[in-house]
Amino acid sequence: MTEEICSLHTEALNVGYNGVPLIRDIEIKLHPGEILTLIGPNGAGKSTILKSIAKFLDIVGGTVYIGQRDLQKMSPKDLSTEMSVVLTGRLSTELMTCREVVETGRYPYTGRLGILSDADHEVVDRSMALVNATEIADKDFTQISDGQRQRVLLARAICQEPNIIVLDEPTSFLDVHYKLELLTLLRRLAKAQGIAVIMSLHEIDLAQKVADTVMCVKGDRILRYGKPQDIFTSETISELYSLDNGTYNALYGSVELARVEGAPLVFAIAGAGTGAVPFRLLQRENIPFAAGVLFENDIDFPLAHDLAAQVISVPPFNHVKPLKLQEAKDLIDACPAFLCCMDDETLLHSANRKLYKHAVEQGKLILRGSKNLTPETCAALRAQAQEASHGL
Repeated sequence: MTEEICSLHTEALNVGYNGVPLIRDIEIKLHPGEILTLIGPNGAGKSTILKSIAKFLDIVGGTVYIGQRDLQKMSPKDLSTEMSVVLTGRLSTELMTCREVVETGRYPYTGRLGILSDADHEVVDRSMALVNATEIADKDFTQISDGQRQRVLLARAICQEPNIIVLDEPTSFLDVHYKLELLTLLRRLAKAQGIAVIMSLHEIDLAQKVADTVMCVKGDRILRYGKPQDIFTSETISELYSLDNGTYNALYGSVELARVEGAPLVFAIAGAGTGAVPFRLLQRENIPFAAGVLFENDIDFPLAHDLAAQVISVPPFNHVKPLKLQEAKDLIDACPAFLCCMDDETLLHSANRKLYKHAVEQGKLILRGSKNLTPETCAALRAQAQEASHGL
């Protein structure tokens, strides 16, 4: 049987401060070319785990192995040839160009004077080219953008020719363009060069896309450890972040604000993704709404489930029975307005066509898509609802 190859693994690892454990029994297996991402609330201990693995903090208990070597028995020089670290804090430089910053990644391989050989310079050039930083090589490191700075720091990490790269919140301070650029670079490096990557991320939507394995750090324990498809569920993310003011939508990979409370003012028919924009617009305008009839495998169903005050649904590929159709009609009768998110060509099943016809016959205010959901329309709906409630 072939022995499992791990770039880094831990056994009963305890991390904390001043000898007091914060999180116990951390078990990690990080393989070459794999990306492990730590997610969890602020202050949960993600940075503590990373700094302990990188030997910036003393391990409280257990063992970290780099390959087959005990981390505690490795010299700083030996560790620097196996692992490079990129932390959140700003790097303090004085009159250093970007190239000079990257060159510091070669110091583990130079003599005491830190003089780079021709071979070292070739590694520097290659590392900067890998992260598309060649054009800024001669610029002052303090005068470049945050995104460019992260590219330079990543080049310095690559320059060490490590087997493992540790990054603590590498996307902090970056806009969307540079977040995607950095994570794409990390993904490419991991797969093309077999570098193992362990990092923390705040953006769970990006963690879901970039990670091979995910660790959920709760604060006093590791809540879950596994593949993204097993971690990114509504139940796990809600528990991890204690979501009581919104929901996590596993299909969309997004966090949604809490649904608007109250009796529905609008009944919406949607399907095939046509409901996403109108549903969120109704929520932003503080308009409670109902939705139906939706098949439970329709892409609009999870969002309706999260945002709508009431959803009328049927199992996939089932016929909409008369009782279910009547339930929807009764709800339409109770709502001042009717919203059709689809055009005539996308009114896919007969039940929704019947509901649309019923709304017209009942003289409901008919809204189409999101174009009629103006602030004025929403204000009128709220006023109408208040008037109706005062009349009871």
